[in-house]
Amino acid sequence: MTKPIVTRFAPSPTGFLHIGGARTALFNWLYARGRGGKMLLRIEDTDRERSTKEAIDAILDGLRWLELDWDGDVVYQYARAERHREAVAQLLAAGNAYRCYASPAELDEMRQKARAEGRTRLYDGRWRDRDPAEAPAGVKPVIRLKAPLTGETVIEDEVQGRVVWQNENLDDFVLLRSDGNPTYMLSVVVDDHDMGVTHIIRGDDHLTNGARQKQIYEALGWEVPAMAHIPLIHGPDGSKLSKRHGALGVDAYRAMGYLPVALRNYLARLGWSHGDQEIFSTQELIDAFDLPAVGRSAARFDFAKLESLNGHYIRNADNHDLVKAFENVLPFAPNGSDIQNKLNQFTRSQLLQAMPGLKERAKTLLDLIDGAAFIFAARPIAMDGKAAALLTDEMRKLIGTLKGILAGVSPWNAETTESAIRTYAEQSSLKLGAIAQPLRIALTGRTTSPGIFDVLTVLGKEECLARLGDLSPKS
Repeated sequence: MTKPIVTRFAPSPTGFLHIGGARTALFNWLYARGRGGKMLLRIEDTDRERSTKEAIDAILDGLRWLELDWDGDVVYQYARAERHREAVAQLLAAGNAYRCYASPAELDEMRQKARAEGRTRLYDGRWRDRDPAEAPAGVKPVIRLKAPLTGETVIEDEVQGRVVWQNENLDDFVLLRSDGNPTYMLSVVVDDHDMGVTHIIRGDDHLTNGARQKQIYEALGWEVPAMAHIPLIHGPDGSKLSKRHGALGVDAYRAMGYLPVALRNYLARLGWSHGDQEIFSTQELIDAFDLPAVGRSAARFDFAKLESLNGHYIRNADNHDLVKAFENVLPFAPNGSDIQNKLNQFTRSQLLQAMPGLKERAKTLLDLIDGAAFIFAARPIAMDGKAAALLTDEMRKLIGTLKGILAGVSPWNAETTESAIRTYAEQSSLKLGAIAQPLRIALTGRTTSPGIFDVLTVLGKEECLARLGDLSPKS
């Protein structure tokens, strides 16, 4: 019987859920979901000074926003310290670990000597086979793994291929500190084993850790999970990802108006390929994702691609869903609180009515909010710089004329208002654009907007005539 697939996402809660961590979580989620398996969540909070509740909350919130659900309860690594110490006792009893009493000064001397000789193995093993009776009085030892001195440690990585380390270059690393606290290297192995993890999918900055962790598995006599070390994300110029490139928390992408489905799609394609296909439904991603199709070189983050993809999802989204998403991102928008105060049953219905036109021009939810500002604007409408520069006395006269023409339109809809305006344009030998622009300025305070006849319809006759009246010459 085939063993069920179990993956895990194991972030350290020292900050927000950054974009690289989100992609790692996504890859684990896709791999498990596509094989009827489980994805577990473990918070690696052993660094007590840097681990915070705020960071844990931000990670959980980010995963929920991305709609990446996990199976079972969240596991907290620090709470399992006693179990980690049990594993060390097992290693000591089997002769696969030993107590080391080397002082900080001795360790520093070893490091300097190794570096001077060009060796990567920094610890010289002086307590490896030494009689514990020689231990200095009052010194609490660290516990080190008795790592193999010869031969090779090999990982058949599902992304990187066969990776080989010469054991002579790997240290007898510390498993338990002198204060009795387990190291990260040990805790990860014990937790992954106890949680039944079958596939470790993580960034390739953990590749060397993989070799050390494999040695712990073998020393404990445990089965080694399959490993897949995925390349990190770089900036568009190939350099390490920085904040200007997109090294932000998932919460920042939410605040910038990206949809979870678009960010998932973009992150999935960042380093993973499936022919020429760029746009996937969530189910298509689950069905298609596999580790051998993840490239070995660093993926390059491209904001323009993400924005384009987000625009695609906005254009194809259900209008009711977009209204909900619109509301959810208002707290992050520059004029969001003002709009929030004006949201009611009537303005929501206007927003829903305007959505087909708004979403054609928007790449983010913030664009939608900006485009919809005319719905929530208070009279008299504030003009932006471009609109104010065009508002001449002659234009005001035309606005007054248009108000008179539109006052006679009934019923009020896009077809009837367009018919009235086109008829006037033909009779006055004016191009439609020469009439649409004054209308747009008077109704929205801007030189760009959704289709002007859609704007007329959404605002309704009474509001439109009032706004036109505000800019008409006073008799």
